[in-house]
Amino acid sequence: NIEHVATNKWLGLETPPSDGRFCRFRSHQHGIRALALLLQSYQDRHGLRTVRGIVARWAPSSENDTRAYQAAVAARLGVGLDDPIDLHEAATMRGLVEAIIGHELGGMPYAPDTIAEGLRMAGLVQPGLAHSGTVRAAAGSVVAGVTAAAVVDAVTTLAPHADGLASVLRALGPWGVAAAVIGVAAWTIHQRLQRQREVTR
Repeated sequence: NIEHVATNKWLGLETPPSDGRFCRFRSHQHGIRALALLLQSYQDRHGLRTVRGIVARWAPSSENDTRAYQAAVAARLGVGLDDPIDLHEAATMRGLVEAIIGHELGGMPYAPDTIAEGLRMAGLVQPGLAHSGTVRAAAGSVVAGVTAAAVVDAVTTLAPHADGLASVLRALGPWGVAAAVIGVAAWTIHQRLQRQREVTR
């Protein structure tokens, strides 16, 4: 339930982009990505680092039983209402996203892979995934890539897997590393421009 504002250019907005109040997305993954980025903005731009503060902004008492919401989210995360949390830590963000979805919908309708992909699109990857088939496939895409777009796509997939980059670079070889560097630069510029267009509520 991200309120739609015409100037907020979220990636993956559907046409029309709202149901009259809330954003509509082309996929569940795009919606989960937007939720994660919005929650990170609460921490980075508004200094909210506790369940009490984050949920109070997300679900204001004018429309919600905010205290019950805060208690449910804190219990799901296994933290106190005023314990500091870091929303750039993938496992914490996943717990928060799942707690919000569960509270809003009365259950979890999405498969674990759907949640994971939405968070990956937001740049959040849990430890242990860096050595998965995703990284190997992306490395192969860079090695075999013919176009700049293919390189950028592959590096975009690799970028969140920082702890696995050493093995990836060995697989790429010298020219592949050069292509990856260019791709990372392009990816970084693209992400910065994209996030500048995505205004938080």
